[in-house]
Amino acid sequence: MTSADNLARMIRAGRGTEPADIVVRNVRLLDVITGAVTQTDIAIVDDRIVGTHAHYNGKAEIDGRGRFAVPGFIDTHLHIESSLVTPFEFDRCVLPHGVTTVICDPHEIANVLGAPGIRYFLDCAEKTIMDVRINLSSCVPATPFETAGAHLEIGDILPFRSHPKVIGLAEMMNFPGVLNCDPGILAKLEAFQDGHMDGHAPLLSGTDLNGYLAAGIRTDHEATSAKEAREKLAKGMAILIREGSVSKDLEALAEILDENTSSFVALCTDDRNPLDIAEEGHLDSSIRRLVAKGIPLHHVYRAASHSAARIFGLKDRGLLAPGWRADIALLDDIEDCRVTDVIAAGRLVTPDIWATRAPVAPVGLDSMKARPVEATAFISDPPQGKNEIPVIGVRPGLILTFRQSASLASDEYGLRPDLDADVIKVAVVERHGINGNIGRSFVNGFGLKRGAIASSVGHDSHNITVVGVTDEDMALAVNRLIEIGGGFAVADEGEVIADLALPIAGLMSTEPFEIVTEHLVRLRRAAKSIGCVLPEPFLQVAFLALPVIPHLKMTDRGLFDVDAFDFVT
Repeated sequence: MTSADNLARMIRAGRGTEPADIVVRNVRLLDVITGAVTQTDIAIVDDRIVGTHAHYNGKAEIDGRGRFAVPGFIDTHLHIESSLVTPFEFDRCVLPHGVTTVICDPHEIANVLGAPGIRYFLDCAEKTIMDVRINLSSCVPATPFETAGAHLEIGDILPFRSHPKVIGLAEMMNFPGVLNCDPGILAKLEAFQDGHMDGHAPLLSGTDLNGYLAAGIRTDHEATSAKEAREKLAKGMAILIREGSVSKDLEALAEILDENTSSFVALCTDDRNPLDIAEEGHLDSSIRRLVAKGIPLHHVYRAASHSAARIFGLKDRGLLAPGWRADIALLDDIEDCRVTDVIAAGRLVTPDIWATRAPVAPVGLDSMKARPVEATAFISDPPQGKNEIPVIGVRPGLILTFRQSASLASDEYGLRPDLDADVIKVAVVERHGINGNIGRSFVNGFGLKRGAIASSVGHDSHNITVVGVTDEDMALAVNRLIEIGGGFAVADEGEVIADLALPIAGLMSTEPFEIVTEHLVRLRRAAKSIGCVLPEPFLQVAFLALPVIPHLKMTDRGLFDVDAFDFVT
């Protein structure tokens, strides 16, 4: 709460009768509402802009050097866990890209640890330089058709609702539960009727979409076509254009961002790892690609800031104007979105700013409770009376999967992969120490010619998902993850050739993001060496186990048909 004395100081500095705390001199300010560009100073007191379109004096000054000034970017939906680093390392990795606010759903760690995982994220959010806001996980587990490490009902999340970092209810993934008026789902929706509720409704349309929206849900990041997005916009949904490490929807959705819609469209990454951030950027990458498509600058930068803030009820940010939060990105090149300096809540982001954060102890270091497996655990028996079996089809850049089929040979070791048809094994090993389940099937699209890839990042219940050509390498990769407390592993001909330990809940590293990036380079190289053709194989493996995204998925309980919302028989 800003005190009367501080308000008086802000007013005087805004009028120019006393020096501001900081003045950013000589910038070209982009008005994201009108598109006007104005040469000006920006005066800041505490965490607030107090003056623009004028010349100011300040106790400290930053030379804008004629650079462009735009509002700090807001990532409207993400899971920090998918960056594979802690919230502190995510802060250090992403803030220099101009992202000053993120809206996080911690349901990855919540699916492993429950409420203590959410508490850990809230504790970190109170210390980060970036403003990390939390939407409370609505679907833990996402469905009853998988084994998670925790179950959260309304009574488990309500104690967090009044936390100052909490916005509302996170993505309501169980849309069949909404449409069928599941009592547990209704209890969560009822409790958040006066707050924000995030949506998650892939391919939902017609009267089913109407029913889903009638619950008061307002946003969606799962649209994968312009047609789908336009129907949702027409029905009052704000569309979050997603461009992550696996889910890449910007190309399909760019056309919906125009002068009529830009106040109702925002940007998000959902899941993006440090290697992709290092190579391509974060929201800055999405911005430069949208601008390159000829969309007017102020519409793109509006979607990345003011529209995002409005959609999520963050009334203090998203404009560079007096009285607004001093979140500013300074750009050498506005069309290419080249960020050279960032001001977050009135503080210039410099290398020494990270040392000002009080530490938060990691949690979930003992979350890996699976027992080692033998190669025989991955034997798949031939189906009786059937020549063909269903196969999960994977395509690059999509977490949607497709239902395919294959006729596979068998021997004393069960059904065998068909490398000529690019059909290999997939399995999900329950790792929370609850039942020891192993679900088995086959998948197309990875291109593997030998070896195996395993991940303890397995959305959303985060069991161990493994794809492979041989049962022996699959067991080796799974057992390596059990040994290191979770992470990624690539096995080839009886040897683990690359791995990354993610001991915090089996999801996040204790290492700096630069070290994680180096591991990811080696892992991608290893995956490619055994034939993998996917640009981001590890998160693609992770999404094979997500039974709320059509069409065919794999859980520890078996092969799951998302369209029928039941197991394949």
